[in-house]
Amino acid sequence: MTSSGPAPPSLPVHRLQPVLFRIGQSSGQSSLWLHHFLSFWMWISLQMVQVSASHQHFHPHSIKIPGDITLGGLFPIHARGPHGLPCGELKKEKGIHRMEAMLYALDQVNSDPMLLPNITLGARILDTCSRDTYALEQSLTFVQALIQKDTSDIRCSNGEPPLIRKPERVVGVIGASASSVSIMVANILRLFEIPQVSYASTAPELSDNNRYDFFSRVVPPDSYQAQTMLDIVKALGWNYVSTLASEGSYGESGVEAFMQISREAGGVCIAQSVKIPREPTAGEFDKIVNRLMETSNARGVIIFANEDDIKRVLEAARRANLTGHFLFVGSDSWGAKSSPITELEDVAEGAVTILPKRASIDGFDEYFLSRSLENNRRNIWFNEFWEDDFRCKLTRPGIKLDPDKKKCTGQEKIGRDSAYEQEGKVQFVIDAVYAVANALHNMKQDLCPGSSGVCDNMDPVEGRLLLEYIRAVNFNGSAGTTVLFNENGDAPGRYDIFQYQLTNHSHPGYHVIGQWTNNLRLNLEEMQWSGGDKSVPGSVCSFPCNPGERKKMVKGVPCCWHCELCDGYQYQVDEFNCETCPSDMRPAPNRTTCRPTPIIKLEWNSPWALVPASLAMLGILATSAVVITFIRFHDTPIVRASGRELSYVLLTGIFLIYLITFLMIAEPGVFACAFRRLLLGLGMAITYSAMLTKTNRIYRIFEQGKRSVTPPKFISPTSQLIITFILSSVQVLGVFVWFAVVPPHTIIDYEELRPPNPDLARGILKCDMSDLSIICCLSYSIVLMVTCTVYAVKSRGVPETFNEAKPIGFTMYTTCIIWLAFVPIFFGTAQSTEKMFIQTATLTVSMSLSAFVSLGMLYMPKVYVIIFHPEQNVQKRKKSFKAVVQAAKMSGKQNGETKIEPDRSQ
Repeated sequence: MTSSGPAPPSLPVHRLQPVLFRIGQSSGQSSLWLHHFLSFWMWISLQMVQVSASHQHFHPHSIKIPGDITLGGLFPIHARGPHGLPCGELKKEKGIHRMEAMLYALDQVNSDPMLLPNITLGARILDTCSRDTYALEQSLTFVQALIQKDTSDIRCSNGEPPLIRKPERVVGVIGASASSVSIMVANILRLFEIPQVSYASTAPELSDNNRYDFFSRVVPPDSYQAQTMLDIVKALGWNYVSTLASEGSYGESGVEAFMQISREAGGVCIAQSVKIPREPTAGEFDKIVNRLMETSNARGVIIFANEDDIKRVLEAARRANLTGHFLFVGSDSWGAKSSPITELEDVAEGAVTILPKRASIDGFDEYFLSRSLENNRRNIWFNEFWEDDFRCKLTRPGIKLDPDKKKCTGQEKIGRDSAYEQEGKVQFVIDAVYAVANALHNMKQDLCPGSSGVCDNMDPVEGRLLLEYIRAVNFNGSAGTTVLFNENGDAPGRYDIFQYQLTNHSHPGYHVIGQWTNNLRLNLEEMQWSGGDKSVPGSVCSFPCNPGERKKMVKGVPCCWHCELCDGYQYQVDEFNCETCPSDMRPAPNRTTCRPTPIIKLEWNSPWALVPASLAMLGILATSAVVITFIRFHDTPIVRASGRELSYVLLTGIFLIYLITFLMIAEPGVFACAFRRLLLGLGMAITYSAMLTKTNRIYRIFEQGKRSVTPPKFISPTSQLIITFILSSVQVLGVFVWFAVVPPHTIIDYEELRPPNPDLARGILKCDMSDLSIICCLSYSIVLMVTCTVYAVKSRGVPETFNEAKPIGFTMYTTCIIWLAFVPIFFGTAQSTEKMFIQTATLTVSMSLSAFVSLGMLYMPKVYVIIFHPEQNVQKRKKSFKAVVQAAKMSGKQNGETKIEPDRSQ
């Protein structure tokens, strides 16, 4: 076995004549000009690699292990170099561990008699230096054997044809590590139909089987990883997170996959999507942290970044005094590594990270711990690893040893004199090698049955056919898990979920809290956050609305909303809508439903009922006293002179006026409502019909006496009763028509007492009598009252001997004043919350006062005389109508000054 760079041609470059390249087995290139262009470009690139090699002799380029079939290997042995240099410092874990895992796997395959018997696998292993462009130049080594040069017109100086060493043919490539490198290399390898199996590249775009048809991987793509991270975010109850990605294929495609899956699934919004530049300037990470803080509610940060960027983000968060604020969910590039969080453990506390499900390979540990300078000469980078791992310096011929560094003795032992922990992707490197080995084994069994070694059917190995065998493998890998590929060359998604826990733990560090295999299993009870807090912190744009509040979404951000209270009589139908409660209901205190509105009525113990009821009771007692007095002194001159029959009718009307108060206060019912309609206007109609009849009789007698000695018609008591009955029956007739059109019934009025505060809303149980119907019911009585007042005014000049005229006049004047005051009070309370009570009290009190006025003006003086001055209750001289006429004429001539005594024969 040898170690070498890319093999140059035997002739110097300047001696080569223009040649025409032919790309072997490139049947897909149908266009001749494209064929020539690619060939020319490949030739130029190969020359650049050779020239580049001459300037970088201090970094050996490849490991060559001979074998019957050669596999290529791409590993980031060195980090990206500073400006002007492709390679930087050695990467012990990601570079040396992974590369040694391939060597270990080749040893295991070659020593297994059941796998590829009599066939030895060789390798050509290259350093990508963690840079995609450099890796592309290096990978051209793999395709040299497929480029056949036409050397027929090339001769050496002695005329002999040149001797050009044919490079080994690479049938498949293991690698690369970074997705950006794999993408760059895959574009070249597919042109030459060389299958590629990656052990660490997880970019979702590599799943595109049209663009990367020869690419496969034993690790799941980031689309599975993104789904896992989204499931974690949802399980934690977060819906508003930011994303952070390192510039490049891995970071950008990982974040894009997360954003796409979150959009499709819904329920999670992206607050900020920040990209870390490939070459960040000073202060760049402080700006990134400040930008993340623009949406401070989005504490969760989904991070697809390399180790260096992760570390710098944590450092910037500490400088901004934001330790414990951000809740990181890291991809497999963070995984369970300690390097990104060294001396930043407090900032990283609570971070949730994921890694493809893996296991430590004991056989590799035994192999690697036994490596030494003597037994591992095939690894051309092992001396550099040795110096870095043991912090010593090996002596080299012609190179002076730095006195500040100790000399390596060669007796150092890995794991004893230096720290060792198996790198996380070792398992996948081994599985990638075994995937190709199993594919070659199955191909050999199909193409070379019974043959020992490589038969003609496999020489050369056809790349497209090998790809089909690789995609068809299904075996138990180094960790015991099944290795297989789907139609896009992706491995199934299997992840372990870690959380970095610092406090309340005997062993601070990464702890497994769950796993993901097509679905998430997360143990929330085992999680802890900054300061050892067990409760899951929030990362939401808007907190849940309280009961009775609806969400008003922020335009364009479905996870953000403002909470608006369902005001007035609205209740919360769902989280986005409020609706008004039905008219007979009001919202519950939490406004999540409606509840029946309480029903009230005028209670007897209410002040609005006690005052009118007291007045009505007093009036009934007074009326009863007058009636009793009139009955007791039925035949006395005063009773007879007042018109007994019509007085009893008038007193009955007054009694009914007082009685209606109790019906207005009583609990509404069909019968109560019927009697309200009937008696509300009937009492007043009877009262004012009797008064109108009296004033009309006096007026007619007086006016008739001026013109003639013949008495007017219908002045007898019977006529007066008939007239009163006819006038009163109009009211009764109107009420019965009302009964026929709208039968009496009760209603519950929910609109009358519906103030802005729904807690004060009440339904009022009342009769179906609107304000207008009440006025209409009283309108006839008012007409009678006004007419009576008119006659009272006209009869104001009647001699005092007609002693009923003026009391009736005063009664009507006072009654009109009362009812004029009633109208504004009754209608002015329409907007009051106690409208029904005020109007009922106003109506009943006004009616009672009207009755008191009539009772007091007309009958109290008579009762007073009858009871306290019986000596005045005697018969006076009776005058004939002829004397009355004479008095009327004298009164007319003397401007109404002559006093005429009325006929008291009635």
